[in-house]
Amino acid sequence: MSLSERWKPSTTVAAVIERDGRFLLIEEHTPEGLRLNNPAGHLDPGESPQEACVREVLEETAHVFTPSALLGIYYGRFQRPASEAWPHGEDISYMRFAFCGQVGEAIAGRNLDTGIVRTLWMTPDEIRASRTRHRSAYLVACMEDYLRGQRFPLELVRTDASVYRPATPGAT
Repeated sequence: MSLSERWKPSTTVAAVIERDGRFLLIEEHTPEGLRLNNPAGHLDPGESPQEACVREVLEETAHVFTPSALLGIYYGRFQRPASEAWPHGEDISYMRFAFCGQVGEAIAGRNLDTGIVRTLWMTPDEIRASRTRHRSAYLVACMEDYLRGQRFPLELVRTDASVYRPATPGAT
């Protein structure tokens, strides 16, 4: 396999946000229909995983998120069968960095990201009972890890300065 053909997983971030025994989720349009998920999305160039998570929560929920801990790193594969919309199917590996933390109240008048229908707060039992509507198996896995008290320091995920200002070859 050449360098230009090297396989790379899609890096995503997600927020697990609990308040008064309920978790903040989004309901969104997907190729598989209307699905539930944690506020989550892809890591963009020039941002740390923590920054990506703060951005995604704001875009998808209109809440300002403050990460307090890394919940875990989750790795899996998604295979979408061939269909009219996806003639060759799709085979994607995801590496998810999940963070837990706190949110403030929703910012009034702020629009949600394209495809997001609404936000909702659900109990763990409601989330477990709605598995057929989950966008990702990570939704329950992350929640269960959170409920077990799994937490890692934010410093576990280090972001080098080169992410913000890439080094120039030959520069000192």
